[in-house]
Amino acid sequence: MNGTDGMGGNVRGWLRALPVFEGPLASFDPGTAPEDPVDLFLDWLRSAVSAGVPDAHAMTVATLGEDGVPDARVLIVKNVDAAGWQFAAHASSPKGRQLAAVPSAALTFYWPVLGRQVRVRGPVVEAGAEASAADLLARAVSARAEVLVGRQSKHLADEGERDRLVRAALARLEAEPELVSPQWILHTVVPSSVEFWQADKDRLHTRLRYERPHHDRPWRRHLLWS
Repeated sequence: MNGTDGMGGNVRGWLRALPVFEGPLASFDPGTAPEDPVDLFLDWLRSAVSAGVPDAHAMTVATLGEDGVPDARVLIVKNVDAAGWQFAAHASSPKGRQLAAVPSAALTFYWPVLGRQVRVRGPVVEAGAEASAADLLARAVSARAEVLVGRQSKHLADEGERDRLVRAALARLEAEPELVSPQWILHTVVPSSVEFWQADKDRLHTRLRYERPHHDRPWRRHLLWS
């Protein structure tokens, strides 16, 4: 089947004609990369923020669905440190259930202005109740109200019902400002591999992957074919 762009044109040709990597792209010398990928990631993140990349702390989080098919969505990274990359999820949400069944995830950051992406893969561990509660309390009140309702990704038959439930949750939070849902869980992706990808206009992209067989082993670095 030949796709069209809605104006009688061929989608394949239209897509191939779209510009990519117009630049100016960032430079990257893998020989100067630090021993720990967290240090390099934070350096790249700061560069993305300084370059004005919108939502530079946004990432695609991929998990394994109950049907065995990968599932992905965009979230905001909550923290990055020696332990790993953190994000939060409601336990009853699709990603919450998927992580409970298969506690592994892949993360992708993409900063097109600089021609850079970072890929993180590894097992996922849950933070304790205290850390999860602190993360929830740091969110906007409206976001906390939605967490209390706890119906993320379920079918919505009536927007009026949603508004009523959210108003009720907001009233609960006004009466109990420190109220948190135990279903809100902070997750940490403990990286087994972290790849840094720097685009090149001639498609000779630079790829540096950090790998380690176990979280208490030292990192090993490898260049990859583009």
